[in-house]
Amino acid sequence: MKTQVAIIGGGPSGLLLSQLLHLQGIDTVVLERKTKDYVLGRIRAGVLEIGLVNQMRAAGVAERMDKEGIIHHGTVISYGDDQIGINFSDHVDATVMVYGQTEVTRDLYTAREAMNGKIVFDVEGVQINDADTDAPYVTYTVDGSEQRLDCDYVAGCDGFHGVSRQTIPAETRREFEKVYPFGWLGILSKTPPVHDELIYASSDIGFALCSMRNANLSRYYVQCDLSDKVENWSDAAFWDALKRRIPEEHADNLITGPSIEKSIAPLRSFVSEPMKWGRLFLCGDAAHIVPPTGAKGLNTAASDVHYLSQALIQFYDNGDQAGIDGYSAKALARVWKAERFSWWMTSLLHRFPGQSDFDFKMQQAEVAFLKDNANAQAVLAQNYVGLPY
Repeated sequence: MKTQVAIIGGGPSGLLLSQLLHLQGIDTVVLERKTKDYVLGRIRAGVLEIGLVNQMRAAGVAERMDKEGIIHHGTVISYGDDQIGINFSDHVDATVMVYGQTEVTRDLYTAREAMNGKIVFDVEGVQINDADTDAPYVTYTVDGSEQRLDCDYVAGCDGFHGVSRQTIPAETRREFEKVYPFGWLGILSKTPPVHDELIYASSDIGFALCSMRNANLSRYYVQCDLSDKVENWSDAAFWDALKRRIPEEHADNLITGPSIEKSIAPLRSFVSEPMKWGRLFLCGDAAHIVPPTGAKGLNTAASDVHYLSQALIQFYDNGDQAGIDGYSAKALARVWKAERFSWWMTSLLHRFPGQSDFDFKMQQAEVAFLKDNANAQAVLAQNYVGLPY
């Protein structure tokens, strides 16, 4: 089999790239190691930057998002019972969209299938070959049968544990990582959200986040120890911990119910450079990870897809390789800014093991500055809605 762009990974970044290229007449094949049902069963973040919202529209997959997504004009930062409302529209004249990553993925699958897009599921043993030559190819196995996919370029959208990043020689890669000394315990519940906007809450006993998927489906998180286990947390224990971390007025209005999903996620910041090697490009989690504070994971993947799709379209339109050659530098410039924002939000709002009184006072001073300074609020708003591509 032969294609122009082989895409490794059938998550939202791989599917969005495939859809954008297809609309410009560029042939792709997507290879996914899991089943479609498995991919759609993954619970992920749901805050979309304006850049991703616009890409969904450009890809022709925004109808359900525009109908069911919830536009957010701001967010709330709380420190104890003290609350800071950050109004995006006042500061940057932009908004974000709350729409689950699973729904983004579902819409993209529907579009690719309607256009007879080539997606191969349950692939095993994927290997990227000769990416540093003019004739790369991908080998893999499906149902015990070995397959070969010849291509012009390979897009690695296969996540942190995929093969794409590891294909780049170790002596060429440089990796940067910070592992945070805590995790997030999250639950999904069929309950109305406690507030119209997301609440990022810091308290003496740790961080909490109040989020939502829709008017009757809420997503909540509390900071926990890395060594903690889901089975240590009953629903009652979770709701109690959440109530004690958010402002009293919201705790009093919180509607609780049985969890329908519960998990613990570790937090890390990670970047691998470069994001291009020969004819192999890295996108999303294959190249970088952010802590979920600030909702940048899916959105940084989307910015990668924007830069890469534009570069490939430019090349296939007129043979201009400037975008391809500059992809890594352009993508990384924005990635590092998103990493900085996520690191800052995480450092500001969490309690760290061994945190000194001085460190605590610095957090308080940072929050006080944010509360009193419109320019500081504007910087937060600008980063939250998404820096321009």
